[in-house]
Amino acid sequence: MQRDEATTIRGLPGVVPPDPAALAADRAQLLAISALPWPRRALSFLARGGPAYLQSALTLGGGTASAAVLSGAAFGYELLWVAPLGMAIGVLMLAALAHQTLSTGANPLAAMRAHAGAVYAWGWALGALIASVIWHFPQYALGAAVLADLGAGAGMELPRLPLGLAILAWSILSSQMYGSRARWMAWLERVVVLLVWATVVCFLVVVVATGIPDWGALARGFTAFSIPAPRGGVSGMELALGGMAAAVVVNMVFLYPYSLLARGWGREHRQRARYDLGFGLFVPYVLAVSLVVIAMANTVHGSGEFAGRQLSPVEAARCFTGVLGPELGRVLFDLGILGMVLTTVTMHMVCAGFACAELCGWPFGSWRHRLAMLLPAPGVLGSVLWQELSVYVAVPTSILVGCLLPLVYVGILRLHRSRRYLGGDRPEGWRGRLWTAGMALAILVVVAFLGWYVAAKRFGFLGASR
Repeated sequence: MQRDEATTIRGLPGVVPPDPAALAADRAQLLAISALPWPRRALSFLARGGPAYLQSALTLGGGTASAAVLSGAAFGYELLWVAPLGMAIGVLMLAALAHQTLSTGANPLAAMRAHAGAVYAWGWALGALIASVIWHFPQYALGAAVLADLGAGAGMELPRLPLGLAILAWSILSSQMYGSRARWMAWLERVVVLLVWATVVCFLVVVVATGIPDWGALARGFTAFSIPAPRGGVSGMELALGGMAAAVVVNMVFLYPYSLLARGWGREHRQRARYDLGFGLFVPYVLAVSLVVIAMANTVHGSGEFAGRQLSPVEAARCFTGVLGPELGRVLFDLGILGMVLTTVTMHMVCAGFACAELCGWPFGSWRHRLAMLLPAPGVLGSVLWQELSVYVAVPTSILVGCLLPLVYVGILRLHRSRRYLGGDRPEGWRGRLWTAGMALAILVVVAFLGWYVAAKRFGFLGASR
């Protein structure tokens, strides 16, 4: 197979190169793991982790929390199917992207431009940059509100701006570590993994404390694929679309292949990448979102106290006062939301830097690349300009950013069917047809949801309440 040397890269220039000895040892371990029976092989990959956790960190943020809180409060268990479906679509596309990147070692954006078209490439990179900047504002609003509520629970009144600045300091420090030193990169990735699973555990404890009053309704929530009628001014269709759009956003699709290259992964890592997407992205995301929905369904929806679309994160957390002692339930819910915010703001800055470096041709790790990481920093103003955060405002923002996904997904499908790009690594036969059918179906589902939303907005029947 012929490679386009203009687009082929080894690792990421300017970013700490992978240690050759460590990569050789990793390849030897992969061969040994591949020979294991499936259960042991799966457990081995689960223990090793990978770049998919960075995608979990990016997607478990304000949009995800917003859609999950409102879904559970307004409709109980009825929209539990949204998170698994949305993430399954995203994982399918990311798996295709991993196969392409690891098979060719090509620069993802250059490959998209050369083999799919400049429109797809520009839409991908600009969409990733815009999403990273726009979505920074609600992260700070959400984070500052949660920190203020934690302070209030401890009897302290904390001003929002200093809290936002503390989150900004965290995001700058953690994002600048990425690609600077191998030890710092490893530390950041370990912290991200811990925060992702700590978020899941916090929500799990709250759900266990509230209990599951109707297991049948819970099962139907995952399998019925129903869209409930509007309630309290909240549209079930809009929440479903917002939840799907928040599952996999354009900036995480952009960042993912670069995170693979930064680790020095190659074609021998393709199986590991698939397992990593399952264990590091699909499982923690679906667990975290489902647990938030269930917790809100067991409290706000179950009590009949849902007051409408102006539900704030502070009010959502206060619903758990008394669930585990006087304040523990509320604190755990707040900490779960805070874990979402801290991981997301870091990855927004990392993604903004990558996008700018690619668009402008700057070397990775250069001072311009690192300065570009600060582009989302004005989002700290969200902590004071958006003090009365209504989580419902984040839902249409997710949908707006989600409108860019079909363009990116079509570009990925074009790459997957390009013999000029993949050569002998292009899936053929029944596997190729299955890949094409699955990716085409995923695109059709996203387009259908977006088309329904646009039509409903145009004719004014989306927001009707009962």
